[in-house]
Amino acid sequence: MPDLIQRKRDGGTHSPAELDALIQGYTRGEVPDYQVAAWLMAVYFRGLTPQETGDLTLSMARSGDLLDLSSLTHTVDKHSTGGVGDKTSLVLTPMLAALGLTVAKMSGRGLAHTGGTIDKLESIPGWNPELSDDAFLKQAREVGLALVGQSKNLAPADGLLYALRDVTATVDCLPLIASSIMSKKIASGAQAIVLDVKVGAGAFMKTVADGEALARAMVDIGQHAGRGVRAVLTDMDAPLGHMAGNSLEVQEALETLHGRGPDDLKELCIALAVEALSAAGQPHDAEARARATLQDGSALGKFRAFVAAQGGDPQYVDSPERLDVAPDRAEVTAPRAGFLNSLDALGVGRAVLVLGGGRERKGERIDHGVGVELLVKPGEAVQVGQPLLRVYHRAGRGLTRALELLQAGVDISDSAPQVPPLILGRVG
Repeated sequence: MPDLIQRKRDGGTHSPAELDALIQGYTRGEVPDYQVAAWLMAVYFRGLTPQETGDLTLSMARSGDLLDLSSLTHTVDKHSTGGVGDKTSLVLTPMLAALGLTVAKMSGRGLAHTGGTIDKLESIPGWNPELSDDAFLKQAREVGLALVGQSKNLAPADGLLYALRDVTATVDCLPLIASSIMSKKIASGAQAIVLDVKVGAGAFMKTVADGEALARAMVDIGQHAGRGVRAVLTDMDAPLGHMAGNSLEVQEALETLHGRGPDDLKELCIALAVEALSAAGQPHDAEARARATLQDGSALGKFRAFVAAQGGDPQYVDSPERLDVAPDRAEVTAPRAGFLNSLDALGVGRAVLVLGGGRERKGERIDHGVGVELLVKPGEAVQVGQPLLRVYHRAGRGLTRALELLQAGVDISDSAPQVPPLILGRVG
């Protein structure tokens, strides 16, 4: 280890065998934290070559279980770098299943201001995120879609490294971010991967340049691992769609699967489906085929079958208004007339958190019914006193702080702002 630390400190490179020895040794407890911390800081300042980043990622993926999806055809996975109101997985995965691809996916729970797909799906009464290995593969084969919680020991080196990065000021390092994300995706076994890289106020990557660099690094890792990977850069200055909060987001996703729903959510899911088809080697008429799944009811049918297969009540798929939503309401109104210049996505996410719809620490219980509805989107004209946001709360829990966060994130301008496009770029 001292030799590896010194070499990286001085700008040198590591062989695949050296990186593997470092990662496997650290995972087994044979390499102490203080040496890995020194190495991480050297990487922070000196960086890693694309070859090193790919080799590091493969070593991290091999540090635990590798999900074997070889018995399934046309496997595809999707990852979002995290946003507010980001319910794309609920719409995209049944679209992909309707297109003949197979989604056998492990998803996470929400932490801090970003929501988790498993939490959202648990808004549907009876839906169960736990399946045996055989049941998981059988459902993926028969339905085309199976989503479970992260019960496997996938890429444990990533969890260890991230905890150390978090306390050594080395989180914000592009090759380490890319390898962290992609190690779990590679261990998850899918042959094609589509990435939704969020950029803006409500995202980890704040600029298009940073988002593009991360996307390029992850696509390169995928190529290094023999996987088809494509990425879409999307704007996260404002929340996606109109709803933020678990039950509310499920309702909005189901509206979209019923052929309605907000345009930004629908167009993003179509764009991601196009990239997923391309990554899977099926680019022919991709957009028309993806759009048709929302128009002909085939994606909705896949979602209904998926919910029923995992114990959920399919009546809620056809009648999403029956989902539990907090009964109490409050509103944030426009302080003056003009145009909604911006609406801080991070503030909306934090408001949902303080209302009880998110968790500060892993394992905390959440209230699926609370959330925030955007009544106006950036760029639209508003009148003084017009409601901009509706808060769904339960008996006032966290309401005062939530309203403060939301009011602080509202910016009214005299003239119509230039609203950025939803799709900021593609990397493939």
